[in-house]
Amino acid sequence: DYQTDREITDNTLQLYGEYGISAKTTLIVNLPIKFISTGDVVNGSAFITEDSKSAFGNVSVGLRHQFYNKKWIISGQLNVEANSGTFEAASGIRTGQDAWTFTPTINFGRSFDKFYVQAFTGFDFKTNDYSSNFKIGGEIGTKVHSKIWLIGFVDIVNSFNDGNVNLPLSNAATALYVNNQEYGAFGLKAVGEINKYFGGVLSFGGAFSGNNVAKQAAITVGLYHKF
Repeated sequence: DYQTDREITDNTLQLYGEYGISAKTTLIVNLPIKFISTGDVVNGSAFITEDSKSAFGNVSVGLRHQFYNKKWIISGQLNVEANSGTFEAASGIRTGQDAWTFTPTINFGRSFDKFYVQAFTGFDFKTNDYSSNFKIGGEIGTKVHSKIWLIGFVDIVNSFNDGNVNLPLSNAATALYVNNQEYGAFGLKAVGEINKYFGGVLSFGGAFSGNNVAKQAAITVGLYHKF
């Protein structure tokens, strides 16, 4: 547990897309737009100022390629996350880590009569003396209605603690996108198909444990379009 100087709100509008370059290769783009504010003082006085900021987080681009498809599907993926976040010293607001991140993963999954399973594992290699991470996760989903999927997931990130980046004191006061972020997360999401082109996603994510991350659970609402 760590108590910040002020109440902090961290919301994201995320534009995520996948495009099939070929039958086996997919281009992935993720554009996070952050809405962060430092609000009321928590305990009497505060080192950081009250403010709000809207800016890009760490924008990422990736490629996924399928290597095997016989019952089980195995693919490799490489994501590159840009150092596109911003930082404001007075309020301690940071919208993304001050580093480039290169994430190779291997993904595998299989569908059955009434459900599917899929999992991934890989590494986050970071620049600017941030620590790199090991990551692993997976999900299992089943169709509970002709147009509704119910999915449970886990997502684990463990830092190697091999970086010693020197961040400003105001950033340490907010703990926004600092070094050695770790978590063991779990959650549940529902996917509803409006028609064959449109649908919606509702997700709740909690955690078994966490280090240098928000203690509040995450709620996600999304819309998707297939073409």
